[in-house]
Amino acid sequence: MSDDLAFWLGYLTNGKHLTWYASFQFTIFAALLGGSLAVIFGLIGATLKNSRYLPLRLIGSFYSSIVRGVPDVLFFLFFPLAFEQAVEWLVATQVCTPELIAAQSAAWPPCQAANWYLGTPEYLILASVSLGLVYGAFATNVIHGALRAVPRGQLEAARAYGMSASQVLWRVHIRQMWVYALPGLSNVWMLVVKATSLLSLLQIADIVLWADRLGAPNFLPTVGLVHDDWRWRYYLVLFVFYIIVTLLSERGFEALMRRAGRGILSERTN
Repeated sequence: MSDDLAFWLGYLTNGKHLTWYASFQFTIFAALLGGSLAVIFGLIGATLKNSRYLPLRLIGSFYSSIVRGVPDVLFFLFFPLAFEQAVEWLVATQVCTPELIAAQSAAWPPCQAANWYLGTPEYLILASVSLGLVYGAFATNVIHGALRAVPRGQLEAARAYGMSASQVLWRVHIRQMWVYALPGLSNVWMLVVKATSLLSLLQIADIVLWADRLGAPNFLPTVGLVHDDWRWRYYLVLFVFYIIVTLLSERGFEALMRRAGRGILSERTN
């Protein structure tokens, strides 16, 4: 019994497992930043769709309609790569001389001096922005519908009381909009959380990548086969992790909806 306990303690606390535990921070960071950016992009998109100017409305409608139709994986791969190469092209216009371009053997970047070496922090930020852009399109429709759901009579009453346009927008319209938007935004948040499992596609050693590596058959020359294919066990841990995140998220949004509805329900009943 003591030998088994010593094995599991040594196995679960080795360097690779400690790195796996630390990689959970990448998933949490990408979810929080990506979710926050999705709300910001959603507010911008909804504002454009509600604009009085046709060109702005078209931009908002294009963003919410087209981006929602692009597969998540495709956009997740396209945006970081396009952004990286755009930066390298811009740098190349400044630093690449004809001699450096002629000496470059690879097709890209134009010269070695323009090569932008990205690490985990940079890829993590680009991944979060990608999540924000994709799911900001979903949030745009949610917020746009929530803004239209606020009773017009309350907005007219606020104007009748002498409130300025900005006061009506922030103190009445957006204040009450959250009551209608939060249920939909909770669904957008869960989509963002699930999409964090794609981080490994951007060379980020996240929880999914490490689970696959650690669960694969492990053979050491000194001791032989440590374990066979245990990937299902590691995936089960991830399964439980995402369930816990889902439960905590539901409780958090329930608290936010109670907070957003304070004073509004009582006003409706009076």
